[in-house]
Amino acid sequence: MTKRIAIISEHASPLGSFGGTDSGGQNVYVGQTAKQLAALGYTVDVFTRRDAPDLPEAVLWHNGVRIVHVPAGPPEPVPKELLLPHMGEFARFMVAFARREQQQGSGYDLVHANFWMSARVASQIKQYVGVPFVVTFHALGKVRRRHQGEADGFPDDRFAIEEQVVQNADGIIAECPQDRDDLIQLYEADASKIHIVPCGVDLSEFWPIPKRQARATLGLPAAERVVLQLGRMVPRKGVDTVLEAIALLNRQRLPTRLVVVGGESTTPDPEATPEIGRLQAIAADLDIGDRVTFVGQRGREVLKYFYSAADVFVTTPWYEPFGITPLEAMACGTPVIGSNVGGIKFTVRDGETGYLVAPKNAREVCDRIAFLYQNPAVLNLFGRQAQHHVARRFTWAKVASALAAIYESVLSTSLSANSTAETAINDLAQIEARFDASILAMRQARRLVSADILAVSRQISQCFNRGGKVLVCGNGGSAAESQHFAAELVGRFCSPHRTGLPVMALTADVALLTAWANDVGYSDIFARQVHTFAQPDDLLLVISTSGRSENLVQAVAAAKDCNVRTVGLLGGSGGDLLPLVDQAICVPSPDPQRIQEVQLLALHLICEWVEADLERSDPPAPSRSLEEATPLHPRPLSTAASLPASQSS
Repeated sequence: MTKRIAIISEHASPLGSFGGTDSGGQNVYVGQTAKQLAALGYTVDVFTRRDAPDLPEAVLWHNGVRIVHVPAGPPEPVPKELLLPHMGEFARFMVAFARREQQQGSGYDLVHANFWMSARVASQIKQYVGVPFVVTFHALGKVRRRHQGEADGFPDDRFAIEEQVVQNADGIIAECPQDRDDLIQLYEADASKIHIVPCGVDLSEFWPIPKRQARATLGLPAAERVVLQLGRMVPRKGVDTVLEAIALLNRQRLPTRLVVVGGESTTPDPEATPEIGRLQAIAADLDIGDRVTFVGQRGREVLKYFYSAADVFVTTPWYEPFGITPLEAMACGTPVIGSNVGGIKFTVRDGETGYLVAPKNAREVCDRIAFLYQNPAVLNLFGRQAQHHVARRFTWAKVASALAAIYESVLSTSLSANSTAETAINDLAQIEARFDASILAMRQARRLVSADILAVSRQISQCFNRGGKVLVCGNGGSAAESQHFAAELVGRFCSPHRTGLPVMALTADVALLTAWANDVGYSDIFARQVHTFAQPDDLLLVISTSGRSENLVQAVAAAKDCNVRTVGLLGGSGGDLLPLVDQAICVPSPDPQRIQEVQLLALHLICEWVEADLERSDPPAPSRSLEEATPLHPRPLSTAASLPASQSS
């Protein structure tokens, strides 16, 4: 049966325009996740506050996605800092709505709250209707207060509400590692309930447009240096830092134009957007008024032209829970210079897709922009790498699949917790729920990692063809899979007559593992073997459900020292290993059991495709007896007996 999801986003509607004070990344996040979840087969209702008198109660927005406008407060725009008094009315409407749907036999299976006020409503739905909920905070009150001080307009009640939500939520979605750390350190969140799922970008909406064409479309000079700043017009976004950097560049005889997109109106009106007035005054004081173009608000359909027209995208907020605009810029092939904070330091790879700089440091921003202009080959390389980086890790399809896996895990746990009788019916229902979760994980993996499995298979085949060997390692259950993989290739998988292939499981030598772990340390057991056995033509495969094992991180570092290519078979967010390996297969699930199930299938598929590749690449040989046959690969390596395996890895 199709599952129904209620998404609550009290102030950020998917129908809202981008770049206003209260319109930004959350609007995009809610709309994109709703559409992608519907594509996975969920039915989604998005609940947002009715902020105009002519809005109908419900609108069918996309196939499988309905937007419900909740009457809470006056039907007009209200700053989100002033919405808390209206959230009681919002909650009463939603509880009644959810009960009515439930009575009609089509109740909600799960609520996904976005922002702290929506989460408060979700807590009440859970209390009165019994529907579990997960929450994406998008921003945390204690972090905001730390950075904004008295400029923070939210009431102090926010802190207690967030603390209560953290305790009540069935799952918490952090958008970056810093978000996760803040939840644990500032709110004492249960780490087992937190899942890191980043924001994404729609590659059908953002792609590179030839710079000359993009500038001609926007009326920008073809030969000028152009830097872009795009997003909400509020002080914490640090646009004044970018203005100061542009002034420094112009003093260094690197005349550069800054284009600023965002605001409450389609023209840069200081009355509608006071921050624009403040920034215009700063530009005048810096004597760069003629070098700064304020554009105003623009529709999302034209943003790719701005990103593509720019040489560099700069975003320098004081803090940033995630930040979608850097992803959009990179998807358009534009390098990013961003503050080394929050989500930006998670998405921008320093020295590969752009640079990370300290907040409020105009000199550092200036120096990085100047370096890129003085080294156009690096600028172009960063742009290409940025586009590849985003396509590999940050698409909305990957985000939705990760969210769906969390939903299924929460629903499976909720089903177990609500079981009041140890009957065969309940037991069968729970087993079927586990099958459903496993099937969903397989479907998501088929859609998202099939190309990665094929790419890894090709790399392993190429390794064998050039006379190299594969080293493979993991911990616990992944140690067992390492030896399983080695056995399939040293032995035979599907092909009945091929020679053994040189695969070495670094988990198989019990004497070495126990001696080295005891005498030196467990974190070095795989790195030691990589340094000992690896050659430049080899390949290292690391298997992990979490991507956070220190001994695997050190093994990858050792492989880099030996000029050995690295591949990761990972899960969840990919952890610390994902940015380190050359190629990854990352299973989009937070559940180690589901990850291991998909990883086993991936290993079998790799074995099958490697055998097929090698058969295709072998030249026909004259018929001869089996005794006369010479090995195709002259360096087969055997593996020792298996170690006991656990579920953890």
